[in-house]
Amino acid sequence: MLINPRPDPAPSAHDRVYRGMRGRIMHGEIGPGEALTLRGLGREFGVSMTPAREAIRRLAAEGALTLSNSGRVTTPELTNDRIEELAALRALLEVELASRALPRAHIALIERLQAINARIAEDIARQDGVAYIRRNLEFHRTLFLRAQAPAMLAMAETVWLQLGPTTRALYGRLRRKDPPHFHRLIIAALKAGDEPGLRLAVRSDVTQGLKHLTRQGE
Repeated sequence: MLINPRPDPAPSAHDRVYRGMRGRIMHGEIGPGEALTLRGLGREFGVSMTPAREAIRRLAAEGALTLSNSGRVTTPELTNDRIEELAALRALLEVELASRALPRAHIALIERLQAINARIAEDIARQDGVAYIRRNLEFHRTLFLRAQAPAMLAMAETVWLQLGPTTRALYGRLRRKDPPHFHRLIIAALKAGDEPGLRLAVRSDVTQGLKHLTRQGE
C-alpha cells in the first residue's frame, strides 16, 4: 500500500515576514539606518503585529536589524571597524567554500557562473544596484553550494545579510561600469583546476570590496 506524503505546510506568518525582509536587507533594497515599524510591516505582509515582531527579533539576532532601548527598529549603520571584521569573516569563509567546491566544479557549473556574470554586466549597464547585489550574491552562492558545506554557507549568508544595506549605499555612489574583474579570474581558475589561483581570486574579490566600503566613511 502506497502512502501519499503530506504536502509541506504553508509557511507561518512570521516566517513569511522574516524571509521577505531577509531578502530585501541582504540585497540592499533597504539602505543603512532606515527605520521600520511593526505596523508598517504588518500592513505590507498582511499579518498582525505579533508575527511581525517575531520576524524582527529573528533578524535582529542575525545582526540584520538594530533594536534600540526605546524599541526603535533600524537597519544597521556599520563603522569601518565593523566592516573590516565582516570582510575578514567573508575572506575566511568564502575562500574555504571555494576551495571545497573546486573538485565538483563541472562544466555545467562553470557555464552557469559565466551566464550569471553576463547578467551582472547587464545590471551594471542599467545602473541597477539592487539587481547587481542580488546577482553578485547568486554568483557566489552558486559556486559555494558545490562545497556541500551547509553550515559554513549559512555563516557566509549571515555576513552578506549584515553587509547588505551598507553595500547598497556604496554601489549607489560608485557608478561602476564593468563587471567584477575577479569573477573572471574565479571562472578561469575553476576551468584550470587551479586551487591557489581560485583562493587568491576569491580573497581578492572580497578585499577589494572592503577597500571601497571602508573608504566611503573617510
